[in-house]
Amino acid sequence: MSEVRQEIIKHGKWSTFVSYAGSPKDGAVLLLHGSGPGASAWSNWQSAVETFSKDYFTIAPDLAGFSKSAAPAFPDTVLGWMDLWFDQLLDLLEHFGCSHVNLVGNSLGGAVALHLLLRRPEMFRSVVLMGSVGAPFQLTQELDFIWGFYDSPSEEKMARLISWFAYDEAFLGDRLKEIAAMRFKAAMDPAVREAFSAMFPAPRQRHIDDLRIPEADLRQIKQPVLLVHGKNDYIVPVETSHYLLEHLGGPVQMHIYGRCSHWTQIEFRESFEYLLAGFFKGAL
Repeated sequence: MSEVRQEIIKHGKWSTFVSYAGSPKDGAVLLLHGSGPGASAWSNWQSAVETFSKDYFTIAPDLAGFSKSAAPAFPDTVLGWMDLWFDQLLDLLEHFGCSHVNLVGNSLGGAVALHLLLRRPEMFRSVVLMGSVGAPFQLTQELDFIWGFYDSPSEEKMARLISWFAYDEAFLGDRLKEIAAMRFKAAMDPAVREAFSAMFPAPRQRHIDDLRIPEADLRQIKQPVLLVHGKNDYIVPVETSHYLLEHLGGPVQMHIYGRCSHWTQIEFRESFEYLLAGFFKGAL
């Protein structure tokens, strides 16, 4: 297992905070995080970066506007943000000299992964979508609450929304307050707050609709796809993965975890990492 490095990398017009490990000579894994307030690549992927670096050059960047990655502009729409992240990630992969990348997208990161596949299909050999946005669904109360966190931010509100990411609050136990305090501190950074508030203004159903990938485009995706979802996902309903299973154009499989909400990579960490390792090898 390689030592994990964490640093702000200057590439083009970007300043991206990246956690990475492994050798660039190996195939690459790009891990894309979700959209919760105070979210970062490390909070989503700490274990996965270390695990996958045994076999792959593993990269977990903070998307522009999140955590320590600066956003050079604040687009007016979520699709404008998608263009920003697309340019940021392609430039980062070029900086590292990566091609034939395995993509892993969590929640909003799943929608980012789908846009990367559609625009630069030759760069990616497989994709894992977990609790992914990009399919049609009715905005859940939980996701509306999460995206509207800054309407009245508090540490108590952060603890409430963090508890929804796991099926059983007891899974977090005494760590809930600690995690909430850490995430609240990260979320209240002025630059992070300003960027996040610009991403998901009310009414928020429009952001779900704008991020939806047209069926005709889904059929054009030919890379192997693994869909991973918690059956009891309170934030992005499991029906979204069923929709993608039906409409994706290439080889696709789905793994559903029972008694699991939105944090499959944390609630079922060992099983999740074993599942993905096998999928990557099978996609060669």
